[in-house]
Amino acid sequence: PPGFVESSCRSRIFWMKLNKLFLQEKFFQLEIYDPYAGPILLDEKLASRCGYVLSEDVWGNPVFRASVLGCHVANEADELFTLTVNIKVSSFSSMRAAVTYTYPMYCSYHSWASREIMCEENYMEVSVKTDVPAVSNDYTVAWMSALPETQNVAYQQWQLMFVSPSGRKRVTVSDAVKLGYSFNNTLSRVYLRAPYHSNESDIGVVSGVNMNMVTSTSMYRQRWLLLLIDTTVSCPVDGISFTDTTLTWTMPRVIPTLVVQESTFLTKNIVMGVDDQVIVNPEEKNYFLKHNDTHIRITIPIGAQEGKLKSSVSGGLYGVTYSIDLFLEHTWTDAGWQTTKYTVIKSITTPFMPQMPTVINNTVPEERLFNVAFGHFLPDVSLVAIAIGNVPFTPREAQYHGFKVYETLFSNRTKGFILEVSFDDPYVLKEYVNRNETKYTLLVNYTLSVGPEMTLYYHSAEVECVIPDIELPEALGYCDEENLYLTLPTFGLHQYWELYLGNTLLNRHVALTNGYLAATNSTHLILQIPLFAVGVIYEEVSFQKIKARFDVALRKVRTMETLQMFSVSCSFNSSEFIICQPDGTVMISAQMKTVPAIDMSKTKLRDSSCKPREYNEAHAFFKFHVTTCGTSVRFEGDHIIYENEISYETLPGQSIPTITRDPDYRLTVLCYYQAKETLVLGAFVSDPVTPPPFGSGTMGPRSNTAAYRRVRQALNVVSRVSKDESFMEFYEPSMVILKQSVEPVFLEVELKDESPNVELYLENCWVTRSLDFSSTPRWNITVDGCEINGSEYAA
Repeated sequence: PPGFVESSCRSRIFWMKLNKLFLQEKFFQLEIYDPYAGPILLDEKLASRCGYVLSEDVWGNPVFRASVLGCHVANEADELFTLTVNIKVSSFSSMRAAVTYTYPMYCSYHSWASREIMCEENYMEVSVKTDVPAVSNDYTVAWMSALPETQNVAYQQWQLMFVSPSGRKRVTVSDAVKLGYSFNNTLSRVYLRAPYHSNESDIGVVSGVNMNMVTSTSMYRQRWLLLLIDTTVSCPVDGISFTDTTLTWTMPRVIPTLVVQESTFLTKNIVMGVDDQVIVNPEEKNYFLKHNDTHIRITIPIGAQEGKLKSSVSGGLYGVTYSIDLFLEHTWTDAGWQTTKYTVIKSITTPFMPQMPTVINNTVPEERLFNVAFGHFLPDVSLVAIAIGNVPFTPREAQYHGFKVYETLFSNRTKGFILEVSFDDPYVLKEYVNRNETKYTLLVNYTLSVGPEMTLYYHSAEVECVIPDIELPEALGYCDEENLYLTLPTFGLHQYWELYLGNTLLNRHVALTNGYLAATNSTHLILQIPLFAVGVIYEEVSFQKIKARFDVALRKVRTMETLQMFSVSCSFNSSEFIICQPDGTVMISAQMKTVPAIDMSKTKLRDSSCKPREYNEAHAFFKFHVTTCGTSVRFEGDHIIYENEISYETLPGQSIPTITRDPDYRLTVLCYYQAKETLVLGAFVSDPVTPPPFGSGTMGPRSNTAAYRRVRQALNVVSRVSKDESFMEFYEPSMVILKQSVEPVFLEVELKDESPNVELYLENCWVTRSLDFSSTPRWNITVDGCEINGSEYAA
């Protein structure tokens, strides 16, 4: 078919190429047509012996090459050569029903050199003119060593003498064929074709390059003529080196086994080519052909157009190899051989070069669309599947879902795959970060088909984009006569952030427990906080006036980071209240309803030095710390209770205070604190991260009418501190006593009164850490007559 076969004649080589497009999903064979024996199937053994090569070029097209001195080539006067090839094509591996295409090739070659050497992929060939002088007395030591053997050469019979490290071996032509050699002569030439690495060959190093050498002498005796022909051949087997960007082919310029007298050696011409084409100006293609006294070097940039990059997978890694088919033709002269044309054909493939694909994030945040490029790949790579958020899609399914998947070409002849995914796609991960930003994460897993082998390659990528697309809520606060109100939008609550009261999540249960009222509508949360509810902060408290504040924190759901503090602050008028502050400060506005009315300026706490800060006819305002003014402490369940009393100093008409069994009037003041929460006292350890708790307070009279007044009775009470438990020796009165926290204190209180209606009841005793009698903090030893274990305060 037209375009199926291309052929050329390069130097003395038949060159035929088959178009792989015509052979897709088909099988083919080559037959060499012999005019006498008919078609002969080309196989590997026949190819190396007869001067044929069947391979592929870097593009995958079958290539057939043949020497004009091949076994079945018709030769006319060593100038015109003909070879006919049958190309059999079948759809079956058994080659049944094959179609045969007969293709004759012609090659004209006149410029034979005295010696021509061909280094092909699978054979070495040397041919020499037979008019070379039979024997020369100079420079022929190796040849002369064969002379004794020539006495046994039969009349008009060719023989071969091989010289190798194991010794000399003389064989007939028919025996040489059995060893894989091909020896023959034409009208004017004798040639020897040898396989690489035969038993008669040897490996030698010439200028750092390994050379495969077959040293041989061809002998022919006819009557009075003894013809000895040097048919030694040597070809390079390595000399290839690589960098990340170039490959270099190095060969020795002078091969000693081929040049008898090196001093007469002269290079006449060096050309290079790719496939069957000579590169006239290599520098224009960034090829470099250089030589010096010892070496010839060809340097090719990896990726040059005459070669081919091929994708592959090795060890789970993606990479490429680069292949190119080169030839080099070196023509030289020397005294022994006049002209030698030395041709080497080399198919070069680099080792696997890993190339990590890159994921390029071209996302424009304002478009809310991921745009991800994945590359760079050669054209032999295709996208098989893509997984978004671990959900696999074929490219067609991805398009149907709403993703955009398409190829793009890059400037260096590579390609990539573009993926576009909306931020709002359900397979995109979304995370609230920072104060007002969302982090969108696209998890992608690519599955690629690589190279002609269609090896699967997997690559995962994670692409992130953070954009400020969340608005923090703004709260509004207001008050009425008895409550504080806080209202804020419900958008984002529980999804992005939560409300916290201190370190406690402000949920419905906490709100109900603290007496708050929480209500929501379609857009907002409204929180009602009573003035004296838990959590209210009293910024200023004075006589009949309170400035109160309520704070809640807006915190991120996962990290607990505080983003915003919402506060509502108002001033209230109140005639009667008790406020127990977190730091132990107690503020009381007490209304004293007595008959007869009392002078509020003369009210006091248990410690008579603790007077009201402000007062009028009906109210008294006290402010004191729970560690002062005679305040007692006790534990009930999970509460700490601090207790004090407001009392009137003297009855109306009495000016001399006396100790009595019961005062005329008492108003009991109680402050309740959670025992598990830590009050900010010097004797306690507080957690600075957790805001201290507010206490709750109550006031209640013990005796609130004059009808129950008793007759006052003076009592004689003496108290002393013993130096030890024997209570034999006591400290002097009014003496300051310093004790360590673990030392016991021995107290004695004695009632010196003989009245049968009087009994002693020890209410409160305490110690302080300084010489000041009224200093704080202080630690109770007894409260309401009960001993307090000091270890409870050691925390």
